[in-house]
Amino acid sequence: MKLYNKVAIVTGAASGMGKAIAELYAKEGAKVVVADLNQNAISTVVSGISQAGGTAVGVVANVTKEEDIQAMVDKAVEAFGSVDILVNNAGIMDDFRLIGTMEDDLWERVLAVNLTGPMRAIRKALPFMLEKGEGVIVNIVSTAGITGGKGGVAYTSSKHGLVGLTKNVGYMYAKSGIRCNAIAPGGVRTNIAHSMANIDMAGMQVFREGAGTQRKEPVDPVEIATVALFLASEDSRFVNGTVIAADGGWTAY
Repeated sequence: MKLYNKVAIVTGAASGMGKAIAELYAKEGAKVVVADLNQNAISTVVSGISQAGGTAVGVVANVTKEEDIQAMVDKAVEAFGSVDILVNNAGIMDDFRLIGTMEDDLWERVLAVNLTGPMRAIRKALPFMLEKGEGVIVNIVSTAGITGGKGGVAYTSSKHGLVGLTKNVGYMYAKSGIRCNAIAPGGVRTNIAHSMANIDMAGMQVFREGAGTQRKEPVDPVEIATVALFLASEDSRFVNGTVIAADGGWTAY
């Protein structure tokens, strides 16, 4: 087992990529904290992990609220003693809004979830990693974090910011035994599209023009979970401060 006895927190873990990551980590021996907004969905994931022989607890957490993030980390320490792995997966989209149609409240909401939330989660988990002299952080950034045309302006900006956060944390804490990397998925079957309410069709058209260059779209979230397992395990012990594009070649176009 590649993550035997490790303690992992996964945000947005009740569905999609987060669920796939939580389940795979548990299968590989990790004790998993399943964090999300939906209590019923959290319970379903925790139950499934337990029935499969894994170990997991759930916690309702809104990553825009610092007190929820604190409670999430406290839950990990209370249940399992520490934090070894943090996966910042929770995220929302922005209706593919171009800057001309972007409202301040949507901009602020997207950055609060996609960038400020991961920053706070890292800040809360970091002391436990520093105490142990090791730790792993995995941020889910999207191909919109490394290109300019695969999301709206707020989503793209938030994911570019998360790439910068990844590189900074990875570099600054490398000598403390902490690695921080990111995954940039392409088209994946998830529920994130449900966060969109008023799509800007001009922005969507630009996205569609390039989407066909992905080898296979959309892919199962398990395809991303395997990359997250690699980054959390000793297999990637010399990988730090970087972004892995798991997009079937989309960004190579």
